[in-house]
Amino acid sequence: MKRAILGAAALIGLGGCISENNRITRIFAPKPDNAQAALNLYYDTIPDSVLPKAPAGMSLPADDVVLSRILLASCVDEEKAAPILSRMAGEQADLMLMMGDNVYGDRDGAGYISNDVELAELREAFAELAAKPEFQALRAAHPMMVAWDDHDYGANDAGAEFAFKGLAERVHEVFWGLNDRDVGAWPGTYYAREFGPDGQRVQVIMLDTRFFRSALTKSADFGKRGKEPYLPAPDGSMQDMLGAAQWTWLENQLQQPADIRLVVSSIQVMPTVHGWEAWSTMPAERQRLFDLIQRTKANGVVFLSGDRHAAYVYEEAGKLPYQAHELTTSSVNVSFATELPELDEHQIGAAYAPENYGAVEIDWTARRISLQVKDKNGLTVRRDDLSFADIGTE
Repeated sequence: MKRAILGAAALIGLGGCISENNRITRIFAPKPDNAQAALNLYYDTIPDSVLPKAPAGMSLPADDVVLSRILLASCVDEEKAAPILSRMAGEQADLMLMMGDNVYGDRDGAGYISNDVELAELREAFAELAAKPEFQALRAAHPMMVAWDDHDYGANDAGAEFAFKGLAERVHEVFWGLNDRDVGAWPGTYYAREFGPDGQRVQVIMLDTRFFRSALTKSADFGKRGKEPYLPAPDGSMQDMLGAAQWTWLENQLQQPADIRLVVSSIQVMPTVHGWEAWSTMPAERQRLFDLIQRTKANGVVFLSGDRHAAYVYEEAGKLPYQAHELTTSSVNVSFATELPELDEHQIGAAYAPENYGAVEIDWTARRISLQVKDKNGLTVRRDDLSFADIGTE
């Protein structure tokens, strides 16, 4: 459904068309200055049947199922062995969250490929992931919810300016089998689900930090020792992280009844000490997120993120009506170091840089949550244990 609607939207500025059963059957030449509309029309001619698809997986839990254990992963290089996926497949879990960079579809080996109108590398990357036995095992073992980040979006650090994002969205949604109940008929890949009865309800919110995001503020010093690529946007920059429609949707979601809200952002929300992609590159948008949670009186929010090729745990008072908590887990098989010196003032313990994954364990009887970083052998190497009262859920 979304593909047909996007194609119809692209007709603005065309000379005319004939539509039948949501498929374009005849068009006149687009205006010369409407290249994006023409590209969208071309993408609408590509059938879903030629796009890669994940192996058949488990259906999401029914709305009344109580969740007690959720696994988290991000940053999976499909060209490398990924034994952590096999380990996770062997664990008990009610839900699996794939939090972005689920493939590296914007590069082949060490070289980036971001200007291919057909997104051939992205499509190949997803096909390679689908063929991996360890991913097949994980897919068969746990129901999944999925967010994307730049490398499975199709271009490193890209946002709304990425010309081929329409096809990238279709590749993502077709591969993961996302339907209209999930991502709807609108642009973007954000969606949410609720599980469990009142008193034991978990809301999972998957944000899209790519499709609508403004370009970041670049640092002139990037490349010099210790200098990272991005700076916080100056006051009045009018940069946008989620786009107007997604912001409105998020406000509505935060007003739904829930005891625990797992808000998945592919990029980090809380830390402010680094110059890589994060909400801290847009301070006004980061504050807007905190203010929205305050205004909606949304209890139970816990942030989950990936992207960083290291795992972190954060805890901070004063941002939300209760303590703010974030668990970052990354990477499944793209580790760049064994130790990292980075230390945000709200960071709990040192970063964990070797390959890792995450778990959220909920004890409904004791009214406690455990945010855990797991090493490649499944041992807990970092954790943050908190009570329901710590996140405003009594």
